[in-house]
Amino acid sequence: MTKTPDLIVVHANVFTADAAGTTAEALAVADGEFTAVGSSEEVMRLAGPETVVLDAGGRMLMPGICDVHIHLGLGGAAAAWELQIPPHYGPDEICEAIAARAAELGPDEWIVGGIVGSLTMEKLANVDMLAKLDEAAGGRPVVLKDDTMHNRWVNSAALEAMGVTDDSPDPEGGTCVRDEAGRLTGVLWEQASRLAEEAFVASIKNPEERYRGTFATAAKLCNQFGVTTVCEAATMEPALRTLSKLEAEGELTLRVMASTVARPLLAELGITGKELLSVSEQFGSELLHVGFVKVFLDGVPMTRTASMLDPYLPLGCNHGQSSGECLYDLGGLVEELEEAVSAGRGVKIHAAGDGSTRMALDAIAIMRQRHGSRPIFHIAHNLFIDQSDVQRFSELGVVADASPYLWYPSIIQDSLATCVSAETMKKSWPLRDLVDSGATVAAGSDWPVALPVPHPWTGIETMVTREAPGGSEETVNPAQRLTLREALISFTRHPAEAMGLGERVGSIEVGKSADFLVLSQNLFDIDARRIHETNVLATYLRGTRVYDANSCA
Repeated sequence: MTKTPDLIVVHANVFTADAAGTTAEALAVADGEFTAVGSSEEVMRLAGPETVVLDAGGRMLMPGICDVHIHLGLGGAAAAWELQIPPHYGPDEICEAIAARAAELGPDEWIVGGIVGSLTMEKLANVDMLAKLDEAAGGRPVVLKDDTMHNRWVNSAALEAMGVTDDSPDPEGGTCVRDEAGRLTGVLWEQASRLAEEAFVASIKNPEERYRGTFATAAKLCNQFGVTTVCEAATMEPALRTLSKLEAEGELTLRVMASTVARPLLAELGITGKELLSVSEQFGSELLHVGFVKVFLDGVPMTRTASMLDPYLPLGCNHGQSSGECLYDLGGLVEELEEAVSAGRGVKIHAAGDGSTRMALDAIAIMRQRHGSRPIFHIAHNLFIDQSDVQRFSELGVVADASPYLWYPSIIQDSLATCVSAETMKKSWPLRDLVDSGATVAAGSDWPVALPVPHPWTGIETMVTREAPGGSEETVNPAQRLTLREALISFTRHPAEAMGLGERVGSIEVGKSADFLVLSQNLFDIDARRIHETNVLATYLRGTRVYDANSCA
């Protein structure tokens, strides 16, 4: 017998995102689940005396956004605590922002923030810029993140706190950039960034309060932009404990699939590997799931640390690696995947180059021979995939964890163009080929990389247009455009399935969690170049409104 609904929404344009392509104009919710999806007339027949009935007035409803790749800790901290710097700022503008922030702080307080654009980072590796940063900070330590989150710009006070001098050896996997005279410049590549993060974290007086504010802010921001379920791409022990506590107190407004970390990270500190796997087993609930392990296979092209099949261009920040390299050999990667699968986890593999993507596919092929189709594997971020490897995603059942936020014509795209050949750029982000091959394309923001907020409407639009938001004469591999429906599925049902949550979320179907959005415009009735203008009027999680635009006006 169908339960009397707690909530009914009628006179809507409902995009269900189900596999059958069903459309509807009404839905009913009871006990946090969809109990009916159909016409307004038939759904209204289910109403009882206590049922709340909302008239959508013809507005578009759709499932809550499922983000397959996000960093709640980094994004929440940036929004709650850190200095926001637009990625197009040059060195002088950044120093002005630092000076203004310094004037608000005590003499020993750290200035932490970002984003420093990749092209700007290339201008900073000299002692004159370090001196300007020192002057702007007034003696306070400074740590600024770049747009990839892999690299940092720090000042002399931060270097002192890190214990790094001109004579210090570089950490394994990282570089403290020096000038020709051997003097530190304050620019840190890859694992050297970890030293700065460790020094800053040691200065935090109340870590628990900071973590709570960080993750509560991240969840609320996600709700504001329509995100209801996420795959947290690198989840440390403090994050698990904080999210679990927020849920127990009824304060968690987001469903989280956590990914523990195989090896130490650049930006987030704590135990990793087997120790973190073991600790994470105590967590698991309706809103907090622990189902993946994150493996970093390479770096990023902008610092020539992503593994590419062809050499990088002889320009920009060349660190002596002609085509980059993987952080594992094939045998070591298979061992890492085996450990995760043996623990019952899926694996999310960061592979930013076509060389690392090929190694990831080679390792997954071995795992499929051993374990069949059961384990879930994601490869992120699909920047560059050799054409001969595209079909392997489908053949091996690998999720293409796509990041459309990163590749519309942007500062990151401009930086990529200085590092790899024009021919390689023309073949970038081959989403159409992946979809046509039968692969699962699931979208993720990688927030806070590239954008200050997890804004899915930008990603949806650029998947469809392959242009900058609002339209542009410049396109990125336009033959790889997706249809609007394909883009929406890549932000709803496919990410849910990729997280192993497809039976619970990702589409508006009877029996699934009532996670849905009310939008300001019908995406199917407008020019695709206006999708980024979409506002979320209301976000519902398990039938409860967790964001209301009217209450925020």
